[in-house]
Amino acid sequence: MVISESDLKSTREAAKVLGIHHITLQRYVASKKVPAPSVRMVGGVRVRLWSAEDIEKVRRVLPAIANGRRHKKKEEKTLKKK
Repeated sequence: MVISESDLKSTREAAKVLGIHHITLQRYVASKKVPAPSVRMVGGVRVRLWSAEDIEKVRRVLPAIANGRRHKKKEEKTLKKK
Protein backbone atom coordinates (compact mmCIF):
# COMPACT_ATOMS: atom_id res chain seq x y z
CA MET A 1 0.00 0.00 0.00
CA VAL A 2 1.36 3.40 -0.97
CA ILE A 3 0.92 6.19 1.57
CA SER A 4 0.66 9.70 0.21
CA GLU A 5 2.16 12.66 2.04
CA SER A 6 -1.33 14.05 2.69
CA ASP A 7 -2.24 10.90 4.68
CA LEU A 8 0.62 11.44 7.14
CA LYS A 9 0.09 13.30 10.40
CA SER A 10 2.38 15.26 12.67
CA THR A 11 2.97 14.11 16.23
CA ARG A 12 0.53 16.76 17.44
CA GLU A 13 -2.17 15.54 15.01
CA ALA A 14 -1.50 11.88 15.85
CA ALA A 15 -1.84 12.62 19.57
CA LYS A 16 -5.14 14.39 18.96
CA VAL A 17 -6.46 11.33 17.09
CA LEU A 18 -5.32 9.13 20.00
CA GLY A 19 -6.96 11.41 22.56
CA ILE A 20 -3.77 12.22 24.43
CA HIS A 21 -1.64 15.36 24.71
CA HIS A 22 1.18 15.69 22.17
CA ILE A 23 3.74 16.04 24.97
CA THR A 24 2.54 12.73 26.42
CA LEU A 25 3.03 11.05 23.05
CA GLN A 26 6.50 12.56 22.75
CA ARG A 27 7.39 11.27 26.23
CA TYR A 28 6.13 7.78 25.40
CA VAL A 29 8.24 7.78 22.21
CA ALA A 30 11.32 9.03 24.08
CA SER A 31 10.94 6.33 26.75
CA LYS A 32 10.29 3.71 24.04
CA LYS A 33 6.88 2.83 25.50
CA VAL A 34 5.25 3.12 22.07
CA PRO A 35 6.49 2.25 18.58
CA ALA A 36 7.22 5.38 16.57
CA PRO A 37 7.85 6.08 12.90
CA SER A 38 11.34 6.98 11.86
CA VAL A 39 12.49 10.59 11.85
CA ARG A 40 12.37 12.38 8.49
CA MET A 41 13.87 15.62 7.29
CA VAL A 42 11.21 18.05 6.09
CA GLY A 43 12.44 21.50 5.12
CA GLY A 44 15.61 21.05 7.17
CA VAL A 45 13.65 20.05 10.28
CA ARG A 46 13.55 16.56 11.78
CA VAL A 47 9.96 15.35 12.26
CA ARG A 48 8.04 12.15 12.77
CA LEU A 49 5.24 11.64 10.27
CA TRP A 50 2.60 9.18 11.48
CA SER A 51 0.59 6.97 9.13
CA ALA A 52 -2.78 5.53 10.09
CA GLU A 53 -1.01 2.20 10.68
CA ASP A 54 1.52 3.83 13.04
CA ILE A 55 -1.31 5.46 15.01
CA GLU A 56 -3.18 2.15 15.24
CA LYS A 57 -0.06 0.43 16.65
CA VAL A 58 0.11 3.06 19.40
CA ARG A 59 -3.64 2.73 20.06
CA ARG A 60 -3.15 -0.99 20.76
CA VAL A 61 -0.23 -0.33 23.15
CA LEU A 62 -1.75 2.58 25.13
CA PRO A 63 -3.97 0.51 27.46
CA ALA A 64 -0.92 -1.37 28.72
CA ILE A 65 0.90 1.81 29.76
CA ALA A 66 0.46 2.75 33.41
CA ASN A 67 -1.07 6.19 33.80
CA GLY A 68 1.69 7.73 35.89
CA ARG A 69 1.10 8.88 39.46
CA ARG A 70 -2.69 8.84 39.18
CA HIS A 71 -2.59 5.16 38.31
CA LYS A 72 -0.34 4.42 41.28
CA LYS A 73 -2.61 6.34 43.67
CA LYS A 74 -5.63 4.34 42.53
CA GLU A 75 -3.70 1.11 43.06
CA GLU A 76 -2.65 2.20 46.55
CA LYS A 77 -6.25 3.06 47.52
CA THR A 78 -7.43 -0.30 46.22
CA LEU A 79 -4.75 -2.14 48.19
CA LYS A 80 -5.55 -0.21 51.41
CA LYS A 81 -9.24 -1.16 51.15
CA LYS A 82 -8.40 -4.88 51.08
